[in-house]
Amino acid sequence: MTKVIVGIDLGGTNIKIGLVNDKGRITARSHLATARFADNKNKLIAAIVVAIEELLEEQGLSVKKVEGIGFGVPGLVNPEKGVVTFLPNISGWKNVALKRVMEKKIGIPTFIDNDVNLVTLGEWKFGAGKGGRNLVCMTLGTGVGSGLILNGALYRGEGFVAGELGHMPLNERGPACNCGGEACFERYVGNRYLQAKAAKIFKNKHIRLEDVFALAEQDNVRAVQFWEEAATHIGNALVGMINLLNPSRVIIGGGVSNNFKYLQPTINAVIKRRAMKVQSGMVKIVRAKLGDDAGIIGAQVLVKESIVGQKKK
Repeated sequence: MTKVIVGIDLGGTNIKIGLVNDKGRITARSHLATARFADNKNKLIAAIVVAIEELLEEQGLSVKKVEGIGFGVPGLVNPEKGVVTFLPNISGWKNVALKRVMEKKIGIPTFIDNDVNLVTLGEWKFGAGKGGRNLVCMTLGTGVGSGLILNGALYRGEGFVAGELGHMPLNERGPACNCGGEACFERYVGNRYLQAKAAKIFKNKHIRLEDVFALAEQDNVRAVQFWEEAATHIGNALVGMINLLNPSRVIIGGGVSNNFKYLQPTINAVIKRRAMKVQSGMVKIVRAKLGDDAGIIGAQVLVKESIVGQKKK
């Protein structure tokens, strides 16, 4: 029987766990509420181990039938050492040797990476980036994250933190960002900032971005303009990335991408107008395909790629 891979997507709200086969399909899944264990990393890790064991038992599988565990976390990691350097939104996670701890507890080879990198791997192998050798995968949500596939491999950078598109300055001067920078792209299209802008435009502090999308669907002029302005910021940020990296595809995922029909035309127009001719003529802006499962599916790719890499050494 072909071995499965356990994919884990650790989020600030939920921990998603899935068994993934060689075709990138999730065959069984489970989840935990992060808040139940947010005050104690050891309890959280122990709960994940129990959830994995229960999921395997439900499927009639032993630990020997698992090729590896892929673990995506929302923060800084050292994938070579298997260490979580820091998680900004989950307390107590600083220099945690997650790979070693997991392997000791459950006896399955474990590989870790940043959650957006796992989304990127999933979309590259099984989603909107399938077949591509050079692509950018961007997630638009509370923050703006991105991952890079360059020459057919995930590019992490010297300190494993490459791809911080959200913290590239969109202007020389602008609003302060939580990262300590100024005029960062994220400050223009992150959920909280779009939400504040919508509340001001529509004079309704309770309005949600979903409401603005619904208004756009009804041809509300202010709502359509709202998304066009957001798309202009996105396009401007992507111009520099496209000129620099010459990708064949830019994949856009995350909650804001639900409004892709209003974003894509303006993004394309900005790129055509501002990016260099060769680069702009080659790139396609596409919507992510794997949705909330991208991280779990990407964990499968991480394990496969990591095991192949180990065999080559």
